[in-house]
Amino acid sequence: MRVPVVQHRSRRRRALRRRALWTGGEFLVTAGVVLLLLVVHQLWWTNREARRGAEHQVQALERQWATPTSTPTPGATSGGTPSANTVTSDRSSPRRSTTADTVTPHRSQAYAILTIPRLHLRVPIAEGVSKQNVLNKGYVGHYPGTQQPGQAGNFALAGHRNTHGEPFRYLPRLRLKDTVRVETSAATFTYTVDKILPQTSAADSGVIRPIPRSTVKPAYGYSDPGYYITLTTCTPEFTSRYRMAVWGTLTSMRPRT
Repeated sequence: MRVPVVQHRSRRRRALRRRALWTGGEFLVTAGVVLLLLVVHQLWWTNREARRGAEHQVQALERQWATPTSTPTPGATSGGTPSANTVTSDRSSPRRSTTADTVTPHRSQAYAILTIPRLHLRVPIAEGVSKQNVLNKGYVGHYPGTQQPGQAGNFALAGHRNTHGEPFRYLPRLRLKDTVRVETSAATFTYTVDKILPQTSAADSGVIRPIPRSTVKPAYGYSDPGYYITLTTCTPEFTSRYRMAVWGTLTSMRPRT
């Protein structure tokens, strides 16, 4: 009977294959762990840190407003808002606002609080829509060039749908007649949701114009001047391909006492 002879070269090749497979397996496991940690960081840690920071900022604004001051606040104008506790039902002929007495907030400065009862949401509003300095902090950002709270025109806001506090994650849950409140040191402005645009192009600038109307889907929007609020966010979830917009009309203003 002939005994097979195993050559040293064959043994070395098999050893090298086993080592390569082992190394490849270790690499895949390590890569999987790294990816898992990145997902945890994005979906949990950034939300945790941003929400904590946003809550602290809300509390800081409330403490600041509790201290008497004579400095006017963004949105507090001498003739740009409806009178206290009145409803501006005539959108075709709103009173013209004046910005002469309005203080413009600094870029990235938190200066107001957004409250949406249906979403159990209460977050700071900051000037600008910078990801690093505003949105990634869990804040809602005010589009520069749009109006301030209570002024005639369009007070337009943006917020993250996912990660970094994701304040607008549940924006699609809003329904017609839901209320949206904006608080400043001068007053609380209440807007009532009356139009919703479920999806449009990310480049649809019409949604934040003074008289908001989609340029992509012209059936959505307004035709007359008024006192509006616009809430925008990415859609669908975990993408930034499209935008959704929720619009509301100012229905009351209550001065802060």
